[in-house]
Amino acid sequence: MIVFPCAKINIGLNITSRRPDGYHNIETVFYPVKIYDVLEALPGEELTFESSGLGIPGRVEDNLCVKAFHLISQDYDLPPVNIHLHKHVPIGAGLGGGSANAAFFINLLNRQFDLGLTVEQKLDYARQLGADCAFFIESKPVFAFDKGDQFENVNLELSQYSIALVMPPAHVSTSEAYRGVKPTPVLRSLKELVELPIEQWKNYVKNDFEESVFKNHAIIRGAKAALYEAGALYASMSGSGASVFGIFGQRPDLSPLEGPNQVFYDI
Repeated sequence: MIVFPCAKINIGLNITSRRPDGYHNIETVFYPVKIYDVLEALPGEELTFESSGLGIPGRVEDNLCVKAFHLISQDYDLPPVNIHLHKHVPIGAGLGGGSANAAFFINLLNRQFDLGLTVEQKLDYARQLGADCAFFIESKPVFAFDKGDQFENVNLELSQYSIALVMPPAHVSTSEAYRGVKPTPVLRSLKELVELPIEQWKNYVKNDFEESVFKNHAIIRGAKAALYEAGALYASMSGSGASVFGIFGQRPDLSPLEGPNQVFYDI
């Protein structure tokens, strides 16, 4: 069975407080975008994992798909599978690629082996794997809060716009990003702010990671500025970076950004 895990962007990201468990409370709007990996599972004699495309750092046993298999195997007698992941979503980009792979793999196992899992059961498994994994179980626009794993529906539809994403040749670790921010309670919820016209988002919808990340990574700051220069109605870094996206009234010409940067159009 083959599935195509998508990426996400964060429209706004407020870090509101530090939690006793070491995580942070946040609020953000997750929005799925059309950049995809390819994930396949075939019957095998033992559990294996291999990948192609972009290189995936770390040990195989730490891969979230492998962890998802072992997690569900605690409750269900799963036969072994050979997992193959073709990686296309940029890594370390704030696009949730690894989390998407895990969540889509949960959905894949549920269908392939007729587990009969409810959405809530799948969400519960995903929350045990990572803070934003749960979003990808349904991959629909949501207002996310707490650790980013609790959701409320949000009325947001951007299909009439052109969304472009720039991936600069930079890497921002999540720990680095969090070290540079000071949690601050919000005065006006992001769920309310995204109901404003997109032309007003620039003045109200912010990503708390940007200030510190931009100080250390001028190339990321420059990519956002270039998106506005190209006519973006709204531009922002996604998650803790390094990718930045712009929302345009029509498809922009971003050829000056191509070269050192990877550019995705109409996502």
